Amino acid sequence: MSELVTKEQKIETRTGVERIAGFTIGVATAVSVLAVLGATTAYAQDKYLLKSPSGIAFSDFKGYEDWAVVSSARTDEVLKVIVANPTMIMAYKAGVPRNGQPFPAGSMIVKLQWKPKKSKEAPFVVDVPDVFTQAFVMEKDSKRFPKSGGWGYAVFNYEAASDRFTADPKSLSDCGHSCHTAVKAKDYIFHPYEKR
Repeated sequence: MSELVTKEQKIETRTGVERIAGFTIGVATAVSVLAVLGATTAYAQDKYLLKSPSGIAFSDFKGYEDWAVVSSARTDEVLKVIVANPTMIMAYKAGVPRNGQPFPAGSMIVKLQWKPKKSKEAPFVVDVPDVFTQAFVMEKDSKRFPKSGGWGYAVFNYEAASDRFTADPKSLSDCGHSCHTAVKAKDYIFHPYEKR
């Protein structure tokens, strides 16, 4: 009988030790996973903390990824999709700038740019977006930008290899103004909101 009790005690002792060891390994694994996730989060970029040299905050454009499409454009090197915030879309739908009225304060527009590539899936020749490169932003605030028709301009470049945005150091608040003066009569906006 004492032999039986000793074996049972050893089994129970071994099971208890195994349980403790298993629990310790489980806790250590969980702590390691949380540490890795924490480090990844700590190093993940919050693009909305960026500001252009002129002080235009990328956070002003938060949610631009879901804004309505105004237009698209293409050069030999770049595919562009132009999106606008709800304030600007409502103004477009009310006839601005064709009706001679300016866009209201708070209007924002973003030109998203990609390097193109030929589609391998389409049964016809067509370029599709490949690598995202840049967000060119404009915001209407006549008090902040009185010298550029009320519009502030900034460029936020994207580097795919590092998955990071940077504020373009050459991007002053009027960087796009000299180009946009060609469409002053349209409140400095090139792209119309076409029928759809």
